[in-house]
Amino acid sequence: MSKGQTDNAEKLSFIDKFTMFAAKLGGQIHLRSLRDAFAVIMPLFILAGVAVLVNNVIFPWFFDGDTLVNAQYWGTTITNGTLNIAGLLLAPMIAYCLSRNRSFKDPLAAAAIALATLVIMMPNTVSMVPVGAQTAVDITGVLTFGNLGTTGMFAGIIIGLLATEIFIKVSSIKKLEISLGDNIPPAVSKSFNVMIPAILVLSFFGVISLILAVAFDTNLISLISTMIQEPLRKINTSLIGTVVIYSIGNFLFSIGIHQTVVNGALLDPLLLANMNENMLAYANGQAIPHIINSSFVPTFGMIGGTGSTISLILAIFLFGKSKPGKDIAKLATGPGLFNINEPVIFGYPIVFNIPMMIPFVLLPAIGIIVGYFATAIGFISKTVVYIPWTTPPLLSAYLATAGDWKAVILQALIIVGGAFLYLPFMKISERVSQMNNDKAA
Repeated sequence: MSKGQTDNAEKLSFIDKFTMFAAKLGGQIHLRSLRDAFAVIMPLFILAGVAVLVNNVIFPWFFDGDTLVNAQYWGTTITNGTLNIAGLLLAPMIAYCLSRNRSFKDPLAAAAIALATLVIMMPNTVSMVPVGAQTAVDITGVLTFGNLGTTGMFAGIIIGLLATEIFIKVSSIKKLEISLGDNIPPAVSKSFNVMIPAILVLSFFGVISLILAVAFDTNLISLISTMIQEPLRKINTSLIGTVVIYSIGNFLFSIGIHQTVVNGALLDPLLLANMNENMLAYANGQAIPHIINSSFVPTFGMIGGTGSTISLILAIFLFGKSKPGKDIAKLATGPGLFNINEPVIFGYPIVFNIPMMIPFVLLPAIGIIVGYFATAIGFISKTVVYIPWTTPPLLSAYLATAGDWKAVILQALIIVGGAFLYLPFMKISERVSQMNNDKAA
């Protein structure tokens, strides 16, 4: 074997190993359970985005004064039932999905244990400012939206995973099961089978909550927020962190592994926390805290889907010479307008097409960087509305920024500029394809 063949074999071996690692990571049961849980509650967050948009953009067109305040009560109640209980929603959903993925016999019981555990780990005394007052007072026996919502999201994730794993482990001990015989209804029998494990698990977390409160004057929500959530968010949702993580995810997609393998675990929960805080701040007329969030990235870095392939479709229509390529572009245009781009990714193809992999990874990074600095200098508004991922380009920029037309113009410029970025690599891909066809003939 020649040196060149040896090098190629080593490169192929590395790609194969990397592919196997990424596929294994994507199938990891905890990451898969997180993705399943977020998929379940995603419609609620989208509804919250609609409520924020209607309350703060649509209603002010038609109402003012007390009438506006009364109309906005609708959006406020929607926000309270979605964003403001995000952690409370996540914990049982994650528990249910994880226990189901582990083939546990009673996933509903696991969901109930996770929900109860999350409440057990919350502070018993909170500091709040009464309406009309300026000084905070301590109140006991209440749960606040602050702890149940965005601040409690990471606590919900950790409790959902940890409490469920412990509960499943303890429930597997046969000596702890209470058997009532075969004549008992299945629901009652299941309940008694996990009664002792449930008591043990909840008591265990109660002791931890006691120790944190009495010995350290803190609680799990505060610990997770200060020691895990905020440090991770500062790193992962920074400009550099977001670009690096999404670039790795897009590279994985270019070798056939969906980008959520990386993004879903490392970035999406943090982006969602940022998005929730932006929506709440916008709904309350406060300063918007974050540039990068769940709406920002797809609006400027995933236009037409992963890799911003709407730009490739535009380049094919304007400059493409290959008939198969044009046929794929015609087929992919409809789905691409709704950010569904598997037809072009696997049909053009981009997967394992070395020339096309370069702009597929590079363009989203450029879009995120351009969008970030345009927002940072105040050229466009921050994204404050959580929009469905299928929202078409241009409309997505308008809705995500609550009606900023400059964001639409910027997104259009990114699309057009992206077409010219894809162009030389598309030409190379067409030539390689033609050469391969000539050899085959």
